Amino acid sequence: MFVELLLSVAMVDAAPASRFSPQGQALIVSVQASVDEARARQAQLPPPGNDTERLLRMGELDRAPRMVLTSFDFSTLPLSERDAVLQAAVVPMKATDQQNQAELLKMAPPEGWFARSRYGDKASRAAFDIVQHADTAMQRRFLPKLEAFARNGEADGQNFGLMFDRVATSEGRPQRYGTQFRCDFGKWRPYPMEDEAKVEARRSEIGFKLPYVEYKARMQASPPCPQTRSPPPPGMRFD
Repeated sequence: MFVELLLSVAMVDAAPASRFSPQGQALIVSVQASVDEARARQAQLPPPGNDTERLLRMGELDRAPRMVLTSFDFSTLPLSERDAVLQAAVVPMKATDQQNQAELLKMAPPEGWFARSRYGDKASRAAFDIVQHADTAMQRRFLPKLEAFARNGEADGQNFGLMFDRVATSEGRPQRYGTQFRCDFGKWRPYPMEDEAKVEARRSEIGFKLPYVEYKARMQASPPCPQTRSPPPPGMRFD
């Protein structure tokens, strides 16, 4: 979804914020401030006592800039600067992501994933978010373990579905659970799906609480989004 877009634009050098409209400059400043404020809050705390506490703090750093970006209405920016503003805005997010991913790899337990019974639901979710925002190679590494842990209740089945779809769409395959969207013409649109008639049953089987039809409606009711830079895959619909 939005992260695939962020990853693609972050590979291009960011332009100085002063080049942009007031709205663009405000977004860039807000994203940086969200990271700085989260780090400042954590600096006032004692050092984390265990990996659960570390994961929770890493999760806060993962969420902070994304909350700013996903709530922003990109239609308020001049069309000519939308890509460049996004490139500049995601710089602090990408730096934080890389730090989080390196730390998570050091912390990965021998059994291959962060079990709920050992780390708690919130820390296990934070680990998922960090991997979900990594590259496909890192996602592919953890996906089989995440599936096994989800099957025995030690991970959230929805997290497995999200990561399965992320890897599938990154590799040019249809998604299975209807979780991945891309932005075309200012609107979020689902990636192609295998056997769409059975998507609700598949989602229910692994624990998705929200039906696909409602999830799609919520995505498409989001503020106008910036164009995904990669070309649409075969089978994309633009209804």
